[in-house]
Amino acid sequence: MGTRPRFDLAGRAISLAAQRLLDLPPATDRDVTVERDLRIPTHDGKTLLANHWAPANTNAPTAVIRSPYGRKGPLDWLYGRALAERGLHVLTVSCRGTFGSDGDFRAMRHEREDGLSVLDWLARQPWAGDVVLTGSSYLGYTQWAVAAEAPVRVRAMVPHVTSSRLALAFLRPDRIEMETLLGWSVSTATQERPFTLLRTALGFGRKRVEEAMRTLPLTEADMAAIGRRWPFYQDCVHHDQDDPFWKNEDHSPSVGDVTVPVSSIAGWYDIFLADQLDDFKKLRAAGREAHLTVGPWWHGHVGGMRAVLRDTVGWAADHARGATPNKPAVRLFVMGVDEWHDFTEWPPDGYEPTPWYLARNGRIAGSPHEAAPPSSFTYDPADPTPSLGGPKLENRGAGPVDNRELEARPDVLTFTSDVLDADVEVIGEVRAEVWLEADRPSCDLFVRLCDVDGRGKSLNICDDLVKVRPDGVTQVTVDLSPTAHVFRRGHRIRVQVSAGAFPRFARNLGDGGPIHTAKELCTTNVRIFHDEDHPSAIFLPQR
Repeated sequence: MGTRPRFDLAGRAISLAAQRLLDLPPATDRDVTVERDLRIPTHDGKTLLANHWAPANTNAPTAVIRSPYGRKGPLDWLYGRALAERGLHVLTVSCRGTFGSDGDFRAMRHEREDGLSVLDWLARQPWAGDVVLTGSSYLGYTQWAVAAEAPVRVRAMVPHVTSSRLALAFLRPDRIEMETLLGWSVSTATQERPFTLLRTALGFGRKRVEEAMRTLPLTEADMAAIGRRWPFYQDCVHHDQDDPFWKNEDHSPSVGDVTVPVSSIAGWYDIFLADQLDDFKKLRAAGREAHLTVGPWWHGHVGGMRAVLRDTVGWAADHARGATPNKPAVRLFVMGVDEWHDFTEWPPDGYEPTPWYLARNGRIAGSPHEAAPPSSFTYDPADPTPSLGGPKLENRGAGPVDNRELEARPDVLTFTSDVLDADVEVIGEVRAEVWLEADRPSCDLFVRLCDVDGRGKSLNICDDLVKVRPDGVTQVTVDLSPTAHVFRRGHRIRVQVSAGAFPRFARNLGDGGPIHTAKELCTTNVRIFHDEDHPSAIFLPQR
């Protein structure tokens, strides 16, 4: 038997504030109840703890959220009460080893088996209707972990800012997304300490983590940050995404087998964007019902949270009630003009890669110059090129920011077009091909696309970094994160080229050895070629 939440007046006030902040549909009934600390048995004899929020109308679909972040606070308000007030049963389950659930928390490791155990238990509950899976980030990964084997009562999924392989997205060979990996490891390692939310909001411990990101070798950074080994961090620095170690945690190979309708909510500045678009393409290629929404959001942006909650109580709940809701296949927010456009596929048809060539004197030209000396810079890992804006796990400093301070550094090259005499619409996948030479056995190449307005403000649109092992003058391909953006008439297109973005990416020390054991700092001299024989360019998808 559920009980009404304690301090209900406060709860209702929070509920009304969340409704206004997130522009949610009005509550159908605020007289909801909650039953806490339900015990769910797993396949191997462990017990997971869960809360059940119930609407007044008990004949309702059930939203399942599985999370490592606890069952109180923001999760309770946003996914528990808010969804129940809009006509859904809600089951919020703490992942193994977190907030009272049995076992040890090893991120990603038990989510398939534990998720299927939860769905099996749920099928035996008299109050449970047809099921929708929903949630953001890790909560989205727990959906993918069971999606290919989900029972027929699972009617829809709404994964938000997530990936079917989650952390593997950060673990390309010899390239570690340090800020996200260490930051999330510290967060999950310390989240059950008293007053964690308050300490995080006040920035306690932030300086120690920032200093720990400079620790060498990288295998010691968790010790520097929290004073002990954290198993997930150690797994990640020792095993890249191609390692069979991750076989059971990588659910991307089974995405095409998922028959549950999926509505993916992504952001142009999200850390999982490329992976989430790949998951969508696999579903479409397999002929599944799949929808994609991409907004001008980063990982923790309130706009993305608004979209996932609205889709859960609307599109997903309608599926669970037996309806066939109408929804565009692809809905994209086009930045620059700030408009939503609907398409039938991703990438949209009709956009072809158009080269914009890097040229002498920091210019962008319509064709490569016949003869032009290379541009050069020196990368020093002791004073690494900083990361600025763009995709970040935390909200602070994420998204589009003014890049002028970064572009003034001597280790950042910029190439800028003439003032545009007409709008340039860019929608799709962005690629750069850069010819470089370096005097160390390895270096990184970071390429960023920016929009420069009439006052000179340079806003980052998309970017990425790749590891390079130069062999003389070497052609390097960088797949920047996809985008939808209009460069307005009177603006200019700018391309940044550098050899790092720290702490977002771990520093390349230039010694050519494994990134996680390297300790010796070596400066690297880099030359970027842009002539007829070496036509460095960025390719923008245009009509």
